[in-house]
Formats: sequence, structure tokens, C-alpha cells
Amino acid sequence: MVYLHGFSFPNEGMEFDFFMKIKRTCYDSFYPFKILSRNDFATIVFEPVTILYGGNGSGKSTALNVMAEKTGIKRDSVYNKSNFYPDYVNMCEMQLKADIPENSRIITSDDVFDYMLNIRNLNQGIDQKREEIFEEYLEVKYAHFQMKSMGDYEQLKKVNAARSKTQSRFVRNELMDNVKEYSNGESAFLYFTEKIGDNGLYILDEPENSLSPKRQMELMKFIEDSARFFGCQFIISTHSPFLLSMKEAKIYNLDENPVKVRRWTELENVRTYYEFFNKHKEMF
Repeated sequence: MVYLHGFSFPNEGMEFDFFMKIKRTCYDSFYPFKILSRNDFATIVFEPVTILYGGNGSGKSTALNVMAEKTGIKRDSVYNKSNFYPDYVNMCEMQLKADIPENSRIITSDDVFDYMLNIRNLNQGIDQKREEIFEEYLEVKYAHFQMKSMGDYEQLKKVNAARSKTQSRFVRNELMDNVKEYSNGESAFLYFTEKIGDNGLYILDEPENSLSPKRQMELMKFIEDSARFFGCQFIISTHSPFLLSMKEAKIYNLDENPVKVRRWTELENVRTYYEFFNKHKEMF
């Protein structure tokens, strides 16, 4: 499915005209101006899966965040904008093929890291609670208790539970199922599967961060299926060879001047992996 059909960024001429209307001496940065135009990256025509590839500083994240701002889709983490960010976004143009669904969103590394940190903090809090319940178990199991009124009924239930269960079973029942026993990679993958629903436009900024190669391949399959069967469109920045290899993905190489559409096997990052493993193939 394609919701966002095309997107245009300001070219060098448009940027020059803008600069001539302001006093340049007042500012030391014009970000995001001059980032994408330096490699003549002016227009994108999208497919169900479109990928922006390039090294650090190539403008991948800038392009994604500008598109997210222009389309008005949701984001979790706060994005710091420069003084000229609204001016730049207003100069961009987009062409829609269908209305962008409300559940559309941009997912950045900050979103994923915050999610993993929240789970880690939750587990740390539960660990502390677990220690408290250990002590409570020993106290109620071996304490001399006599019920004197109906107000003591809840305490009686705890005493009986402690005396009838092992320590680990007592603690597990008290904590219920609040413990989230996930690794960082599992938490990151879970975040994507929770946030990406049916029929939406999803902008993903380097989703391979925190994912093992195996998890990257699982995410690749999840994205392919979501685009093919569940009405989703994806715009992704990545240099993961696994994500770059997605079927029918359209890849813009932001390392070239001018920016060009390339096959994934032509990209420098992928060629480096290929040459390395090919050199050592006798060891496998």
C-alpha cells in the first residue's frame, strides 16, 4: 500500500532565495538547510517499502524527521528542532495517494531505547519488591498467629499461603505476572511489533539498532508481510544488509552525488560484508 506517493525537499536555488531574505549574521546554524541539497537530493517517489541508505551525516535521519513533521504523524520521543526547522518543513511538498491513517507514526532509536529503559526500571522495581516479599514470606510462615477478628482475615490468608507454598511460588503469586523477562533485543523487537499495526504509514529510523542479526531478519520478514498483506507503507533509514535485502524495496543511496536509486547488492556497506565473508569462506 502507498499512502505517501512523493516528497520534495528544497533545492539549492530555493535555499539561496530563503537565505537572501534573512540576516545571516544572526545565526550559526541553518539546520536542516544545506543537508540534503548538497547531494542534490530533492525528490522521492515512494513504493510500499522505501529505504534511505547512507553513512553518518548523509541526511537519512534529517529526511525522515522532516517527512514525519510534514505528514503530521505521531511520535513518542520529543524531537529537538532548530530555529529554521518550521521554515524548511513549510518549503517541502508532499503528494498523497491516499489519506494517511491516524495510527501512522515515526519510530526512532530514542523511542526504542526509552522503551527498553522503562522495562529495565520496571524490572529493577520488581526485584526490590521481590526482596520485600521474601522477608514477608519468612515472617508470616514462622510467626505465631492467632485470628482475633474478621479484620485479621487477610493476614490469615497470607499465613496459610506461606505455609502451603514454597518460597518461590509464594513470591511469584504475590508479584503476579509483572516481571518482563526480556533481553534488550527482545524488548526492541517487541516495541516494533506493538507499535506497527495494520494499514499505516511507518517511518523507521535505523531500526536495526539493538537488534541481533537474527532479530533483524525477523524484523525484515515482519515488515515485508506488513507491507504485502496488511496495508502498511514503510520509509526506512538503514545500513543493515538484512533490511536492505527486503523484496521489492526501493533504495536511495544518499552517499552519491546526485542521490540515485540502487540495488542493495551495489551498496558499499553490503559489498564490504560480501568481500569479507567471501575472503574467509573456507573457514565456514
